[in-house]
Amino acid sequence: MAKKEEPLEALRAYLPHGSYEPIAEYLIRYKVHLTITRTRKSVLGDYRNAVDNRNHRISVNGDLNRYAFLVTLLHELAHLLTFDRYGHRVAPHGVEWKQQFSMLLAEFLRLSVFPADIQQALLKSIASPAASSCSDAGLLKVLRRYDPVKEGHLLVEDVAPGQLFKISGGRIFRRGEKIRKRIRCEEVATRKVYLFSPVYEVVLVNT
Repeated sequence: MAKKEEPLEALRAYLPHGSYEPIAEYLIRYKVHLTITRTRKSVLGDYRNAVDNRNHRISVNGDLNRYAFLVTLLHELAHLLTFDRYGHRVAPHGVEWKQQFSMLLAEFLRLSVFPADIQQALLKSIASPAASSCSDAGLLKVLRRYDPVKEGHLLVEDVAPGQLFKISGGRIFRRGEKIRKRIRCEEVATRKVYLFSPVYEVVLVNT
């Protein structure tokens, strides 16, 4: 089934107030084909460079709250700007990409489109942005404050040690101790150990 094309103006509904115009300017200037996708667990956004007469392509998950959507879109735009300047000569999340992402974040922070708590979290990460907003636990936790409330859902770091929880797909784990930036958890069925991000969203299992 072919994807339905929407006018650029429809993007306004996914962005914080005051951010649509500068985002639209970037998309038009660089001829970006933007796709708003369904939920993807492994990634929040994606970038594909222009090749063989095809435009730059960016996709962003459509279920993100407005602030997470904007941060993710800026992350992908930073990839575009890095490619536009350096091509394939630099690492995907190297110094050059960090410079571009920091520049974009600074530009939108000056517009005051983020709430104060997100603004502070972004200021902390702006000197050296993480390769993914998913891997920046502090920022991700603040961004999730603006998600719709899901009854029974919580973060792994809020699960008590020894408590059981399940992830999407139904696999059940027992929460263990924190090891540096990850939390050690054992899958009940296999007894295999996995390291979870503290801000991974799970559902408690009542015993």
